[in-house]
Amino acid sequence: MLTQTAKEYSVQQSVPVGRHVSVPRTVVDADERWHLLDPGELWRYRDLLWMLTLRDLKVRYRQAVIGAAWAVIQPLGTMLLFGVLFDLLGRKPSSGVIPYSVTALCGLLPWQLFASSVNQGSASLVNNRHVITKVYFPRLMLPAASVLCALVDFAIAFGVLAALMAWHGVAPGWPLLALPLFVLLAALTALAAGLWLSALNALYRDFMYVVPFLVQVGLFVSPVVYETQALIPPRWWPLYSLNPMVCVLEGFRWSLLGLPAPAWHTLAISLAAGLLLLVRGLAFFRRVEHAIADRI
Repeated sequence: MLTQTAKEYSVQQSVPVGRHVSVPRTVVDADERWHLLDPGELWRYRDLLWMLTLRDLKVRYRQAVIGAAWAVIQPLGTMLLFGVLFDLLGRKPSSGVIPYSVTALCGLLPWQLFASSVNQGSASLVNNRHVITKVYFPRLMLPAASVLCALVDFAIAFGVLAALMAWHGVAPGWPLLALPLFVLLAALTALAAGLWLSALNALYRDFMYVVPFLVQVGLFVSPVVYETQALIPPRWWPLYSLNPMVCVLEGFRWSLLGLPAPAWHTLAISLAAGLLLLVRGLAFFRRVEHAIADRI
């Protein structure tokens, strides 16, 4: 039975079977009325979100020899690579107060959360097309499950960062209380990008090749392996802050390492840009959601 609260609609059509016989067919699809979110619908499908997350985690590490250890190896390997590179260049892009390995890993973990969410989320609709074309459920669950999977990897790798901080005698202070807010901001920014790119990838498969390139570029235009104050001139900070991940990365280093906090105008610009990206992403995703099953 179709319910009114499910935001679905049905259309009765007569499908010919023979010369004089026809049977009714009910077409079920997402409600085409414009709205960003239906919290009630998302709550009713919360178990599905959990199952999709567990399934993605199992598929990701099922045939991997070292399994979830890849969540640690990837950021550590990147940290070592950039450490050697900057050693060869003779300059570390940090203030020097905190060991570079700690500073770099503190930036790589939230970036890995964002990058993994975007890479997996952008392909989530295409990879689940066999489900999308058969049954209705909020398509938002698919990119959201990719973000939750990345959060699990982030939690695993965070233990390595904590151990590295303890090894170097770096102890966080009261700003640590703000860390969950920056984790949430990173997850919402990743979800916003995933909504845009998953829908575009479902409509235009060219984005399958564009997304990895964009993520690689983002690694260098975001303060992942360097501090903003070390490389970016102050006059460019307002423009640079249009990247929502700038606030996230600087906020991580402030809350964990006690480095300078993001300036209020930087924080405001990044938050506004991230909120705009999320709202517009939700609007675009909802607008094309009803056409995805036909185009995918």
